[in-house]
Amino acid sequence: MQVNDNVVVKTDGIDDREGTILLIEEFNEGIMYLVSLPEYPKGIWFFNEKEGGEGIFVRPIQQK
Repeated sequence: MQVNDNVVVKTDGIDDREGTILLIEEFNEGIMYLVSLPEYPKGIWFFNEKEGGEGIFVRPIQQK
């Protein structure tokens, strides 16, 4: 995934939401994505763990 890609984010207790990646930061444990959502237009951070599974919160929109 890259900056400006449209994505789906998984959140607790709420249906998946669509947003746009604003910034990406890579770490040893995974990748942080700053994603703009309608209620957070300046962005909110989500972390995807390298191992995947339950630790994946940001997905490309076509994998919805």
